Formats: sequence, C-alpha cells, structure tokens
Amino acid sequence: MSGEPASQWQVFEYEGFDIHVLPQIKPTPEHAPPRAAERYVFIGRVCRHGTNADTPAEAVYFHADGDDEYRTAQDAVEEARHIGKSIIDGTHPDLSVLSIVSHRHPK
Repeated sequence: MSGEPASQWQVFEYEGFDIHVLPQIKPTPEHAPPRAAERYVFIGRVCRHGTNADTPAEAVYFHADGDDEYRTAQDAVEEARHIGKSIIDGTHPDLSVLSIVSHRHPK
C-alpha cells in the first residue's frame, strides 16, 4: 500500500460485523522539524454487517491514540483491524459493540 493515497476506506467483515478503516497521513506538529518519511494513523468504525457506519447510533468509532504512528498506511490498517476485532470480541478495555446490538435487538 506504500505509495498509494491514504484516503480510501477499507472494510473487513468479521463475525457478523464490518470494520471500516481509513488510514491517514499523520500531520506534523506546526513547530516540529519536517519528517524524513510520512507516518500514518487511522480512524475506524465497527458496525453490524450491512448497517450504515456513518450513523453514530449504528457504529462504534475508534482512532489511533495521540502518540501512535505507523510506518506505512498498511501497518495502520492492520492495527486498526486488530483493534476492531478486539471491540467485536469484547476484549478491548474501553470499547464494546453492546450499544449497537442491544438497542436493536433487546432480549
């Protein structure tokens, strides 16, 4: 993926959910020296398969932490995919899909 623009959403299906990932070039802070190479971050969304990931009530949003950066857009995508899977699996320490499954299908 190196050399390609980092502005394409990628979607991965996993366990009845979709993980949407958008790699982005990490901005260089205003007063920092220029970087020798671009670094990447990501934003992501997890939603039930087939629902609209742009609707906040239908998706769980996540992003790279402030200090995180990746050498390539593909590295950022792979990390975001891993985080999306942890959200779906219930192993992420802070995020869960419970809010997007329980409001639509109460038990």
